[in-house]
Amino acid sequence: MSDQYPGYEPLVDELSSLISGSPPPFIFIHDPISARTSASVVSTLLKSRASDASTRVHFAHATAAACFHTRLLYDTVLNQLAQWQPQWEDGCALWGEERFSQNLDGFIHGMVAVGAHVGEKPQIAILIERAERLQDNMPELIVPLARLAELTGLNLCVIFLSDIPWEEIRPPFGGSPDPYYIDVGPLDKAAHVARLNRVFDELSAKTDPSAPPTAFHRHLRAFYTQFVETIVDICSLYVQDPVEIQYIVAARWPGFVQPILDAYAQAEDLNMNDEEELPPPPVHIRMQLIRHFKPSFKAALETLYPRHDHAASWAAAHAPQPNLLDIRPSELKPQVPKSVENAEDARMDDLPRMAKYLLIAAYLASTNPHTSDLRMFGRGLDEKKRKRRVNRVAPKGGVAKLPQRVLGPNPFPVERLTAILGALLEENDADRRPQAPEYTIPGEHTDMEVSRASVAMQIIELADAGLLQRTTTTDKLDGATFKCGISYKTAETLARQLDVALNDLLWDPA
Repeated sequence: MSDQYPGYEPLVDELSSLISGSPPPFIFIHDPISARTSASVVSTLLKSRASDASTRVHFAHATAAACFHTRLLYDTVLNQLAQWQPQWEDGCALWGEERFSQNLDGFIHGMVAVGAHVGEKPQIAILIERAERLQDNMPELIVPLARLAELTGLNLCVIFLSDIPWEEIRPPFGGSPDPYYIDVGPLDKAAHVARLNRVFDELSAKTDPSAPPTAFHRHLRAFYTQFVETIVDICSLYVQDPVEIQYIVAARWPGFVQPILDAYAQAEDLNMNDEEELPPPPVHIRMQLIRHFKPSFKAALETLYPRHDHAASWAAAHAPQPNLLDIRPSELKPQVPKSVENAEDARMDDLPRMAKYLLIAAYLASTNPHTSDLRMFGRGLDEKKRKRRVNRVAPKGGVAKLPQRVLGPNPFPVERLTAILGALLEENDADRRPQAPEYTIPGEHTDMEVSRASVAMQIIELADAGLLQRTTTTDKLDGATFKCGISYKTAETLARQLDVALNDLLWDPA
């Protein structure tokens, strides 16, 4: 078990010893680096104990983020402990003749019923992943779950796993018992390398030996280890999450090793069916490739870790030039990474037309004061738009006022966003629409377009993508406020694509 998760041997050994004996009724595992990896380790360990007849542990795994309601949490735990899978043909019926998920008392009776169902004096373990979400969604369940063994009278262990410490989740007034605390530390370089090498071995075992060499050919194992060590040296200074480092490696390794694979394919005297004749890359070729690609390692971290781009798109944009090894080492320059701004502008081209108008409207709403909307977008009797204020030079000795786009975006309500969107569509997009004779009042067609459900869906999708930043809680449907998540350069690019005079609509364009 420890070999499957290098670097997590202390967690596996300590938890195994606790489960093998008489485990404490309440365990709290704190992993501030990669809680999802620790959850996978604990889940795999307990599942292996569940399949072992000698040390049988009945196990349930629930995620507090997915089980956002008490009934979902109760049903998930009871169904997993009873090994019951709801079927569509049976109406997705839950386990048991009674409904045990109505309230806490019913759940406790359900746990007792499950204990009698699975066997005499069973050992039960319940893992609650992302336990910090209980504090937000179901704070009243923290104390009952921590005391579940006491309330049910079963040989039961509840495990909370979170990336924040117990002191920030602990209920007030001492209602919860103190847990058995397990702290998971960051991995060292050797553990990161061993974990990535294990992934390489798993993928290498799945390749066809008779097929042409791939990026995970077994003869490239030593080269892969040297590449991984370089990646870990650069990235571990900024990020310790092994999943994120693996994501960066997955994006860079295929392009990094592609010149070697091209050289293998071009070799005329190479017999692909005889693996013993497949030579590993020489040392000078390895160093030449590392020097060439090393600037892109940090660029991959800066782009992929905050998810400015996904791995496949980034790898395609940073693919090596053909016949790279044919270039003389003195003439081979380091690969220049592409800027994030250019990649962002390229992604903006794929947005729907309405989404582009929404982003421009959001930028105007975050930059202009709300008192300027009537002057900037309103129309007088002569159907001419009102002009923005004239910038006057401040007298000497006065305090210079910075423009709003330098200070950062201001929050705005969604109603203001749709109002500015309607003004932009009426001014710049009315001529592009098909004829609609049923709309006779000026602006009626635009009001209908803005009020469609597709516009609301576009706002939600832009917020999920981070292009709009929601400043209110997600459960608040009325009066939601947002901030613009794009820069002035991106807004200018979108305005140029839609032929919108952005500077004429800014209250303070300086």
